[in-house]
Amino acid sequence: MVRKKVLDENYTVLYTTHYPHQAESKDRYKALLGIGGNIGDTPRRLEHLFWYFKRSKFVNIVESSPLIKNPAFGYTEQEDFYNAVLLVETMLKPRKLLHYLLRVERYFGRKRSFENAPRTLDIDILFYEDIKMDTKRLILPHPKWKERVSVLMPLAYMKTLYKGKK
Repeated sequence: MVRKKVLDENYTVLYTTHYPHQAESKDRYKALLGIGGNIGDTPRRLEHLFWYFKRSKFVNIVESSPLIKNPAFGYTEQEDFYNAVLLVETMLKPRKLLHYLLRVERYFGRKRSFENAPRTLDIDILFYEDIKMDTKRLILPHPKWKERVSVLMPLAYMKTLYKGKK
């Protein structure tokens, strides 16, 4: 069942079976992930992603935001996106987590044709604990998280704001 709340002509909040979600924390490394997509039935794909992660030995979903439907940015000649934020726990270090998430994107049909292209699934590591990192493949925290409504709106609906390691 999906409940929708239209905020304005550009933004809609969707409440589904697993978005939002809260679970008990198991005290591992915490990471905040931004997820989204705009090809095909994205809300359904994000539900499948939820169950994929629930079965994963690499991540444990602690909390999820509702899904937010919002316009594309960068390359705007494409369908609207559905986005959410997931707080996860993992035993993987940042680079290994990135490698795992890139595999998950490919599993869900992600193809990288050009920057800001339409996509079946996009997963970004927004924060990983309180780690600051700047490498060719990974920058933490994500350098543009403060500029993206696709991150800020879902984050505003989270009950437990991400604060890094306690």
